[in-house]
Amino acid sequence: MRFWYNAFVGTAVVGIFVSGKRLGRERERTMQDTSSPTVSSVPNTSFRPTMAIFAAVTVIACVVLALLGYVQPVVMGIVQGLGEFLPISSSAHLILVPWFFGWQGGIIDSLTFDVALHLGTLVALLGYFRRDWLALLRAVPGTCVWVAGYIGGDRVTKRTPEEHILSSIILATIPGAVIGVLLEKMAERALRAPLLIAVTLAVMGVLLYAVDRWRAQLKPIALISWRDSLLIGFAQACALIPGVSRSGGTITMGRWLTFDRQAAARFSFLLSAPITGAAVLVKLPDILRIPTSEIDVFLIGVLISGAVGALAIGFLLDYVRRAGFGIFAGYRILLGLVVLLVYFMR
Repeated sequence: MRFWYNAFVGTAVVGIFVSGKRLGRERERTMQDTSSPTVSSVPNTSFRPTMAIFAAVTVIACVVLALLGYVQPVVMGIVQGLGEFLPISSSAHLILVPWFFGWQGGIIDSLTFDVALHLGTLVALLGYFRRDWLALLRAVPGTCVWVAGYIGGDRVTKRTPEEHILSSIILATIPGAVIGVLLEKMAERALRAPLLIAVTLAVMGVLLYAVDRWRAQLKPIALISWRDSLLIGFAQACALIPGVSRSGGTITMGRWLTFDRQAAARFSFLLSAPITGAAVLVKLPDILRIPTSEIDVFLIGVLISGAVGALAIGFLLDYVRRAGFGIFAGYRILLGLVVLLVYFMR
């Protein structure tokens, strides 16, 4: 069994790497067709054959690993990979799934395992948007110069599109970082009740549907203002409450501010990297202290969440361009009702 476990983990790593390179080349070809191949552009991504093949390989790996006895980390990895980027709340699902199946009390139900799963989706995010992140890294010196000039009173200094996006991400990260530090302990202890999650799932589902249905799609990412950045940042901070959803909150706020669907989703994805990376770093000592007997569980969970997360990004950017967020809003409301039903039945 150990041989097959190692073989499938190795295959998953290679598959993610190869698929990531192919997907990156496809994104590059798509971006060449747009008028501005900068980070502010929103390419018309599509669920290409490479993604379909990668999805099939991921499904096969999940099935085999589950048959080998790793059902819990496989399920939790899938839940994190889908929930982190789809506006359905990964934190709520990571709490509800152990609650539904009676997996409570073990390593699977711990906050350390939740954060480890976020490492997988963070890698997927950095890999999928690696061109964007390289462009943003190159914009760091110019952004520093602009900030220094702004503080010194030189408000005429111009920014490149990449510098504008980078400064917007930094500004939007501040509310979540501050509120997260202040309320971290409360989030770990008092905000993980299924009844609260059911309510927040349903309420945010209604809000997501309403803004996506009735707000116009007027602005691309390039037109984001400091006010937009702060409001989206506060929406991200609200995701400290399980069920609100980090992506759900930021996308809902983005659509309320009349960003187009892909722009709202894309900025939400880019914005998730700093705060997710910070959360992983904070919990890194706990992750490094996991028992040797649990390393395989953590590794499988991280790999599956990364693979599924990459697929979720590609799917969402293509789907919302054609159909909007209504299906996700309906799912949230339905799941909230199911949680309420199970809660009162128990």
